[in-house]
Amino acid sequence: MTVVVDTNVILVANDAHAEVSPECVLECVQRLSQVMESGSIAIDDAYRILGEYLNKTSPGNGNGVGDLFVKWVLANMGNAQRVQQVPLNEWDDDQFAEFPAGPLEAVFDRSDRKFAAVANAHPAKPPIWQAADCKWLDWWPELKAHGVDVTFLCSDDVCQFYKKKFPQKPMPVLP
Repeated sequence: MTVVVDTNVILVANDAHAEVSPECVLECVQRLSQVMESGSIAIDDAYRILGEYLNKTSPGNGNGVGDLFVKWVLANMGNAQRVQQVPLNEWDDDQFAEFPAGPLEAVFDRSDRKFAAVANAHPAKPPIWQAADCKWLDWWPELKAHGVDVTFLCSDDVCQFYKKKFPQKPMPVLP
């Protein structure tokens, strides 16, 4: 099992997102533990994703599962069976030739584009794990139409965040 892990999954596993449920924290902890035990992660070859992880965690001295996961990624950088580095062609800041859905790019968070580009560029098109970023609820159908799956690990939480952030919009359907 290869996955692309959005940074918010790591932060939730570190219990660094005050508004998520204990069930969401546990789900993220279990999923990251599963990857470390027997899975693999896809990241970009220019370390954009890893750099974001490092900016938001403390793998050297942190005790959270998210910190331990980032430490695991660093320890396995030379093992392509555990950490798969995907080349991306960045033609402008946070704009990638591998981004799967051209028109969607204009409304997609710049900092999240790299996750979709890595998933699309990887030969196996691994799913993107998402925990608490509710904007992905609007994006997943178009990504899916282009062959990129989003797995919402905390569907109850992400739906609550969506209702709070976008009260005027109808609730999107989950995948």
